[in-house]
Amino acid sequence: MTQRAGYDAVILAGGAARRLGGADKPGLRVAGRTLVERVAAAVADARRTVVVGPPREVPGAIFTREDPPGAGPVPALRAGLAHVTAPAVALLAADLPFLRPHHVRALLEAAEGAAGAVLLDEDGREQWLTSVWRSDVLRSALEGYGGSSLKGLLSPLGPVRRRLPGMPWFDCDTIDDLEEARMNVLTEWTALVCKELGLDPSAVDRDAILELTKEVAHGVARPAAPLTAYLLGLAEGSGTAPADAVARLTTLARNWERATTDTLTDG
Repeated sequence: MTQRAGYDAVILAGGAARRLGGADKPGLRVAGRTLVERVAAAVADARRTVVVGPPREVPGAIFTREDPPGAGPVPALRAGLAHVTAPAVALLAADLPFLRPHHVRALLEAAEGAAGAVLLDEDGREQWLTSVWRSDVLRSALEGYGGSSLKGLLSPLGPVRRRLPGMPWFDCDTIDDLEEARMNVLTEWTALVCKELGLDPSAVDRDAILELTKEVAHGVARPAAPLTAYLLGLAEGSGTAPADAVARLTTLARNWERATTDTLTDG
């Protein structure tokens, strides 16, 4: 398998998402982009990207469906592989918010001279929907396979197994997973902003600020939340903010409706 010859990507995006109550999982958003958009961005250098699932806003992608829709990952792989023309293919789930281009490149490099490479999660388990393969090997394996398990199909091919930094293996099967993904993105963003502003991230009480903005948005008005955070930052920078400024503003927001009602009554 050579990276210079290029690769295609097959993204499986047609699952039922039962643990998400049947929600459109690939269409759920993390940091402003849908999950499937984030996965597609990780393979932006693929010769072609094939999405097996309902049509979505993924520019340049080819869409196809397994027959019948919802038949499972093996029929979905067959449907996607029919559109693959490159000598290598990345096989990916559509719910991997932390998969990045360097992860895919690392798997392609690991697969040099082998049938493929598969990502291991933090517990050392193979993530078959984060893997790369020689296209011809995958086609041959599918031709003689009558099962429904991706592991049963792919494990006998003897792929290279790799752990990679970060959380490229993290998928969003439940609401809790989705919230964890969103909070991890928030952590990344906080660290990036702190670096840009010359701040120590450990000095930022993120949870307290989030609680403050939530209370302001709920108790006062949504636009008041970023405004309050900005004013707090100005006060901190000028040295005029009291030590308990966040707690005082949070209490003020919680009591805002009662305070304005009392003022109107007094008037």
